[in-house]
Amino acid sequence: MTEQITLLERCWYLSAPWGQEIPLFEVNLWERVYLKALRTFGYCSGFRWDRGQWVYLIELKNEIVQASKYGIITTGRMEPNTVEKPAYAIGDRVMLVNDAPFTKQRLVLGLQFVDSAWFYLVEWHSPMLDPNTSSFNSSSLVAEAELVRVMV
Repeated sequence: MTEQITLLERCWYLSAPWGQEIPLFEVNLWERVYLKALRTFGYCSGFRWDRGQWVYLIELKNEIVQASKYGIITTGRMEPNTVEKPAYAIGDRVMLVNDAPFTKQRLVLGLQFVDSAWFYLVEWHSPMLDPNTSSFNSSSLVAEAELVRVMV
């Protein structure tokens, strides 16, 4: 449960460069939730910030589905697991390992547990560059090994 509290606290302080305050999570990692549309239960295996809201990644038996806070009902029950705590939290500043000539800092805007490993959604470019472009993805999902923490 400590990991979830840390992630929640980090999220509150993340005030992205474009000046918006990002709201707290509605769901904790590994919390059991009810998916209204599918009428079934699953577990939250990640989340990401997308178009002004949190999108929750819910793990079912054979797939991962996405849902907003309006598509789920939280239960408060946590799945017992032995998964290692993620190396990076929402709001951490990171750089891509292979981006050395540019050394551009990026923000972690999401995380997801897939195939026994953590992946991180990092900001690819600021939404301030072209906020009206919805077809261009402003973030990218990368493996932990591809990131380096930036100390501030």
